[in-house]
Amino acid sequence: MKPLAKLDAGAVRALLFDIDDTLTTSGKLTAAAYAALERLQAAGKRAVAVTGRPAGWCDHMARMWPVDAVVGENGAFYFFFRQKLERRYLDPAEVRERNRQRLAKIGQDIVAAVPGCAIATDQAYRETDLAIDYCEDVPALPLAAAERIAELMRGAGLHAKVSSIHVNGWFGDYDKLAMTRLLFREQFAIDLDRSRDAVVYVGDSPNDAPMFDFFPLSVGVANIRRFAGALPAAPKYVTSAASGAGFVEVVAQVLRA
Repeated sequence: MKPLAKLDAGAVRALLFDIDDTLTTSGKLTAAAYAALERLQAAGKRAVAVTGRPAGWCDHMARMWPVDAVVGENGAFYFFFRQKLERRYLDPAEVRERNRQRLAKIGQDIVAAVPGCAIATDQAYRETDLAIDYCEDVPALPLAAAERIAELMRGAGLHAKVSSIHVNGWFGDYDKLAMTRLLFREQFAIDLDRSRDAVVYVGDSPNDAPMFDFFPLSVGVANIRRFAGALPAAPKYVTSAASGAGFVEVVAQVLRA
């Protein structure tokens, strides 16, 4: 990973970013990170949150934050606000409801099998996936426990990803990148395969790996080093500061260019 100062952002038109431990710091959205988002939009750059957080949170973000859209639950949908909130799901409502019932049983089995983990406290606001907490509202478990949770999810037929706080599992083969591609094509009339050099992606954990791999201008905030050796694909650049302060660095680099 090269230092962020090596990133040439002269052609950048959009910034995509994870939320937990990338935009936020210790679970909080700082004034500096939020102000950086506002500066980005004021400069005419697109800003899109790409997160594993639930639909209930994404509803608020799309309505209230200075962003163009939010991709949520690791790629199950995107939301955007234009006079009213618009929602685009990959699966129809009846499929989401059926899957929720199946996920509830799988979650109970995993909590029983991995001591110390728990159903995430934001699960009630989710529409498509199962989130198991291994270090947000429970005493932090080692990464080996998170990998065990992911293994159990896959054994139950789920697609599973480890984030900095949760392990997320869902039915289907989508991910953050697939839904981001759909968003850009449908709402911005942009083919990301042709325009990836004009986009910066910022993240911090293994569930960002498809984005790190796809975008030449992918950035990890400094705490990405926590997952050294566990990343299927690493970011090309890294900030000097962690979490939200690292995000502020990235925005400054983009706007400086």
